[in-house]
Amino acid sequence: QEGVRCLSTTNKVATDTSCDEDKNNNEIPTENSNSYGTAPPSPPLSPTTSDYVAATLELSKARLSALVVVTTGAGFLTAGGPLSYSALAAATAGTALCSSSASTLNQIFEIDRDKRMKRTRNRPLVRGTVTPQTAAALAATTGISGGSILALGTDPVTAALGVGNIALYAGLYTYLKPRSEINTWVGAIVGAVPPVMGWTAATGGSLFDLEAALLGSTLFLWQFPHFFALSWMHRTDYARGGFQMVPVNDIDTNGDRTAALINRYTWYMSTIPIVSSVLGATSSMFAVEGIVLNAYALYVAKRFDRERSNSNARKVFLTSLWYLPCLMTLFILHSRRWRNPIEEDEQTKLDDDDVVAVLRRRVSQIRNAGRELCLHEILAIAEGDENEKSDAKSKEEKCPVVLGKSKVTEATEVGAATVVAATAVTAREGMQSGTK
Repeated sequence: QEGVRCLSTTNKVATDTSCDEDKNNNEIPTENSNSYGTAPPSPPLSPTTSDYVAATLELSKARLSALVVVTTGAGFLTAGGPLSYSALAAATAGTALCSSSASTLNQIFEIDRDKRMKRTRNRPLVRGTVTPQTAAALAATTGISGGSILALGTDPVTAALGVGNIALYAGLYTYLKPRSEINTWVGAIVGAVPPVMGWTAATGGSLFDLEAALLGSTLFLWQFPHFFALSWMHRTDYARGGFQMVPVNDIDTNGDRTAALINRYTWYMSTIPIVSSVLGATSSMFAVEGIVLNAYALYVAKRFDRERSNSNARKVFLTSLWYLPCLMTLFILHSRRWRNPIEEDEQTKLDDDDVVAVLRRRVSQIRNAGRELCLHEILAIAEGDENEKSDAKSKEEKCPVVLGKSKVTEATEVGAATVVAATAVTAREGMQSGTK
């Protein structure tokens, strides 16, 4: 990673050790110098086609756009079949183009700040590989084409989300970065939108479905440990750029706020599998399998809390990179939309070229394999074999997750009935006191 590499990891709290490349870097950059006291990188004398291609990818933040495409596709697949290939292609391509537009506009607005930062001083606009006018043309082209593809290939809700996200990222988020720490929370909203767009594209614009809320919440919460760990590693660089990030303003308190936020949002994120299972959006096994993922995520978050070194921050960051695809994959596998089992006689009727049928078959096979490894399933089946009276219902009742979910449902119903009764009694007492 591109984090500050000269941080001591021997102390309880990581401190700057001023390695050679960062010595004497406290002076304010002048118009003709960068933060390292040297002239800005010179642009190529005659940019080649490959230079322009590389510049376009850099302006579009290709890796970030790839993540956006993956989360959009995950949101689309969570909806189950029937699968519309044209809508999926339009959703992913349109979202990628909108992401490209937003990233390009962001870099246009932040040229002066990017000049001061080590990790951004080689960006195309800083080096002069492309001009701001050329970048603006790219942003307009990708933004208009992305919005048009979404409008024509999906539905108005998905198109509005895509165009709105450009404005939110390039507008409010970029404006707040040098002014307020709240920019991180605004940026988290931007990151939460793509999987929701995938869902709305697959369902014809159903924005207020339970799954849409769970998908958006997953991405929203995931971004905090991910970004706070990243910005802790680059806190010196962000300070050079004049950005108001929590780790930048948290140095005097030895990273207390940063560590607390990473821990807090990791705990919040760990509730997603449980909540989705309790609400019936996924099977109960999602809650069980989520324990393993979240246990490790909480472990690395706690480790950073104990020792706030760059090394531990990097572990949190790297964990977030594999955590998200694993969680999204499990969400899809256990989604109620893919829950319908496929019987053997039905499989013979399915066209092998039908991708949805193939996916359903694979999901069913993976679930069956998972049940064979599940302890409470093994115990239930073993007991059923001994008694020869166990059926699917009794086996399900032995599952601690299902049992816990039923108890939560019962408690919720009792609580709701109690609130209604108490409200009625209060209202009746109020009417009686009023008549007196």
